[in-house]
Amino acid sequence: MISYAPLFKTMKTRQITSYRLEKMGFSRATYYSIQKGNSVSTNTINQLCRLLKCGVSDIMEYIDDEE
Repeated sequence: MISYAPLFKTMKTRQITSYRLEKMGFSRATYYSIQKGNSVSTNTINQLCRLLKCGVSDIMEYIDDEE
């Protein structure tokens, strides 16, 4: 399972709100979709990495849900 918890931690650490992310050009609808845990495209991950100046591991992580 993919978790986007690192994204919210990164945003909090950098003091970036969803409103500010939207003003930077990121879709609010996509942000809400991520909050719900829906899958997103690699283009979306790329956009987040570019806007937040971070790596993929700062946006998402894999959690083994078979345990």
